[in-house]
Amino acid sequence: MTDDQLIIKRIRKGNVDAFRQLVEKHHKRVVYICLSLVHQAEDAEDVAQEVFIEVFKSIESYRGDAAVSTWLYRLSVNKSLDFIRSMNRQKRGKGLITNFEKEELERQSIEHTPIPSDQMEAEERRNILRWGIDQLPERQKVAITLSKLDEMSQQEVAQAMGTSVSSVESLLVRGKKRLKEVLAKCFEEIF
Repeated sequence: MTDDQLIIKRIRKGNVDAFRQLVEKHHKRVVYICLSLVHQAEDAEDVAQEVFIEVFKSIESYRGDAAVSTWLYRLSVNKSLDFIRSMNRQKRGKGLITNFEKEELERQSIEHTPIPSDQMEAEERRNILRWGIDQLPERQKVAITLSKLDEMSQQEVAQAMGTSVSSVESLLVRGKKRLKEVLAKCFEEIF
């Protein structure tokens, strides 16, 4: 039995310290996965908190088929996607500016401060890449984010997404192709 499985067993018996131990052990990774999808540190922390609340509520339903870390990563992805959907619904109703427009406005206001051009160019590339990934269909977005930005293996991505490795491979191929198209169109419009 792994350490995580022992912790789960203790949590099921009502051991609060065991739950605290689980949170401390996995908090950074859960926040990192959430951040890679929602892009804002405060939002990522909020989503991570929701993940651990869900863990606490559903600890009895955890069957142990997958590693605890895989279960947490899957919850992290699902809660992050729920958050993004919720934000998108709010934006549609309120006429808010898009993430790309917001980042462009922030970039323009930063240009007036003395920042080395290399740093600015790298940040701009990251912002454009994040924007491009955000334009992908949901499953492609998740697969690329977990694989390329979070540097998870295809096997880990498959477990986190609850799918097969071949499905992840297909999502990555289609996602990269679509991302190239989206970014090419973006650059055509700029130039």
